Amino acid sequence: MTALTLYPAIDLKDGQCVRLRRGEMGDATVYSSDPAAQARTWQDTGFSWLHVVDLNGAFAGRPVNASAVTAILNSVTIPVQLGGGIRDMAGIEAWLAKGIRRVILGSAAAKNPSLVREACRAFPGRIVVGVDARDGKVATDGWAETSAVTASDLAKSFEDAGVAAVIYTDISRDGMLSGLNILQTVALAKDVNVPVIASGGLAGLQDLIDLRAASSCTTMQGAIIGRALYDGRIDPVQALAATSA
Repeated sequence: MTALTLYPAIDLKDGQCVRLRRGEMGDATVYSSDPAAQARTWQDTGFSWLHVVDLNGAFAGRPVNASAVTAILNSVTIPVQLGGGIRDMAGIEAWLAKGIRRVILGSAAAKNPSLVREACRAFPGRIVVGVDARDGKVATDGWAETSAVTASDLAKSFEDAGVAAVIYTDISRDGMLSGLNILQTVALAKDVNVPVIASGGLAGLQDLIDLRAASSCTTMQGAIIGRALYDGRIDPVQALAATSA
């Protein structure tokens, strides 16, 4: 079986490391008031990547937790991918220049696809498209708005753009510990020719085992771990062992 890369999530709200339920800003659990220290913990545990989201920025349409992101970058040596409120080339260039390895474009990908293509040309291998779906339809603006575009159509529209990966999030499961939507995620990974990262609802070690088993002959590349990791439902060492080659 192919190895999967695990991305511990550091979601930033008001400078703190939190987890939301279904993307609701009013339903946040604070796990750390020191995101940089949390980032070091995940690095020291053995994770090879970090997944960071500026939640305030996703709603505001501009970076809000920049100081916390910068502190994270200064505290770790493993690569960091960042999303939330990055909507133009200037923002993409600025974060890549500061040390972010990959920029995630979510709302911008749905509303301004030409930006994704321009960014991919300028920064090959460093642009990720976030496909956040509610009932199969793409949601934008911090998941506050739902479009008529399907998740599959959005992902396929960027197959020839040169994106580094597609992150597929089932919003209804995000932060709910109800299990990954493995069926839809694997179906997407069979449908597109770019790497797919699973996100939303990962509940335990079995999710990772099932995802890896189901991902043969697909473009499945990894999974994002959030609440289950913070709540202790997943032992990070066991998770890394279960998904390694």
